[in-house]
Amino acid sequence: MSWKQKRRYNLNMRLDTSGHMRLEHRLKLAPRMIQSMEILQLPTLALEERIDQELAENPVLERLDAAGDSPSDGLAVAGLPAQATAPSTPAAAGASGSDGPPSPESPPDFHGESWLGNGSPHRLRGGDADAKSQALANIAAPGASLQEQLLGQWSLLDLNPTIRRAGEVLMDWMDADGYIRDSLDIISRELPPGVRRQDLQAAWPILQERLEPAGLGARNLRECLLLQLDALARQKQLDVRVPRLLVDKHLEDLRMNRLPNIARQHGLTLEQIKNAHTFIAKHLNPRPAAPLTARPTPGIIPDAIIELDESTGRYNIRLTDDRLPRLCINEVYERMAHSGTVDSTVRKFLGDNIRQAHWLLDAIAQRRSTLLRVLRVVAEAQKDFIEYGPERLQPLPMTAVADQLGVHVATISRAAAGKYVQTPRGILPLRRFFSGGVADSAGGEVSWEAIKARLWEVIQKEDRKHPLRDDEIAAKLAQEGIKLARRTVAKYRKVCQIPPARRRREF
Repeated sequence: MSWKQKRRYNLNMRLDTSGHMRLEHRLKLAPRMIQSMEILQLPTLALEERIDQELAENPVLERLDAAGDSPSDGLAVAGLPAQATAPSTPAAAGASGSDGPPSPESPPDFHGESWLGNGSPHRLRGGDADAKSQALANIAAPGASLQEQLLGQWSLLDLNPTIRRAGEVLMDWMDADGYIRDSLDIISRELPPGVRRQDLQAAWPILQERLEPAGLGARNLRECLLLQLDALARQKQLDVRVPRLLVDKHLEDLRMNRLPNIARQHGLTLEQIKNAHTFIAKHLNPRPAAPLTARPTPGIIPDAIIELDESTGRYNIRLTDDRLPRLCINEVYERMAHSGTVDSTVRKFLGDNIRQAHWLLDAIAQRRSTLLRVLRVVAEAQKDFIEYGPERLQPLPMTAVADQLGVHVATISRAAAGKYVQTPRGILPLRRFFSGGVADSAGGEVSWEAIKARLWEVIQKEDRKHPLRDDEIAAKLAQEGIKLARRTVAKYRKVCQIPPARRRREF
């Protein structure tokens, strides 16, 4: 067929559609299952926030009071008319002809002023403003930013307006550690009107000298430490000649622990070098802005407690979910959802929320059951670890726990995610109890956590003047039945943040 015939054939082609059937398997998660997985993965504090959110958004969900396991009378309900939010009010009692809640035959009036014309229930919560105000009052105010604190110091200095504005520009370029890492050329490209490059050059040393703590505004680590040493010499009249020499000329030698080379080069004794090194580590801060940006570390609240019952010698497990609110579904709204006298739009609204509330309650109960089952298996498998320490941690893959409980391994992973357990050895992440391992010479298995603990112990007992190399550490572990390659020892030494032999040596 010639190209002309092909062209004519293509032009005469018809474009049409056709249908066909195809059989395939596709996995699609239901919303209920997705919610259950999300609830399982939440730690206790996050679950408490999730429950508070559901209480605020779902009108049929109620909190049981601590005294009588009955819904609180003053519960503020979102998403329903005012008449439905207080079934025990006199108006509601009059509608039912008794002191109890209104019956389905005489529902509250859903067609009054509290009903919106768009067909959706009016959001009416009388106590919202007070509740939100109290919640906001209990939230700690955020601290001032680094730039705000530095601007406060800068405003107290007696400076001419040009230098003051140039210093403010430099502070905008300061990172969270207190460094100005960009060069003067880069900063000069984006100067605001009225600020010149020479103004920055004049303001930079003033900023470095006058702002506290010392070291702010440095371009690199060397300059930062030198600024701090100069401040110590100026303010406390300390002799910092040797520390200044080490910082100025031998930072890399200090990092590599080449102290004898420094001593020979400058005619100093090893004792002088070691004292200066100790002085640097004790008095200087490589992150000068850290004191200004430090925030208190929140405490860890365990999700479960494993404690020994001395009478039986077994470990008891309990969840710390007693802080979670107890929930129920409002019976009045549940009857209204099945009443034929209630508007169909309202019944659909209530039905959707009741179904969502049931899903939430089931997901919370399922979370509790799954966590307890996982913790029982973990406590039994890791009894020696709880009693004797990290060296007795047994290999426990999540797949083995999943097979034992008859669930998917992803369920175990979600149950362990972000959870902490209080044990006789302290509060530990639940994931730490799950570990792989290697076979030992006796035919058993040793977990990776136990190997790291043993590696740390071997290094702690070494001769500091002749520290062990990685191959020597591997040989010592092999004598105990733990056979590891040298590169594996090096890998776990780095994981434990242990420096190599050269840097661990003491002179």
